[in-house]
Amino acid sequence: MAKLRTLALFGLVFGFIGMAGADTLQMDGVAPGSDDARPTRGMTQASVQSRYGTPVSRQAAVGEPPISRWDYQGFVVYFEYDLVIHAVVKR
Repeated sequence: MAKLRTLALFGLVFGFIGMAGADTLQMDGVAPGSDDARPTRGMTQASVQSRYGTPVSRQAAVGEPPISRWDYQGFVVYFEYDLVIHAVVKR
């Protein structure tokens, strides 16, 4: 009886593992972009400006740690101190 329970348990565990997988989220109005479409986490402000040009506007840093924002035509970049923490595509 113990062997039967053990086999049943293994069957359930491996059955769930076999069902695990990844889904892709697709949103209306948002096209998948390449990695070069926007800055990546950890880039410096100097490297962002060098690669993507001068931003359309810059928002001064607020809070502690200081978070600033640069607006570009197609995306927005958020910095903590001098480093990119997030970049999002505009709709």
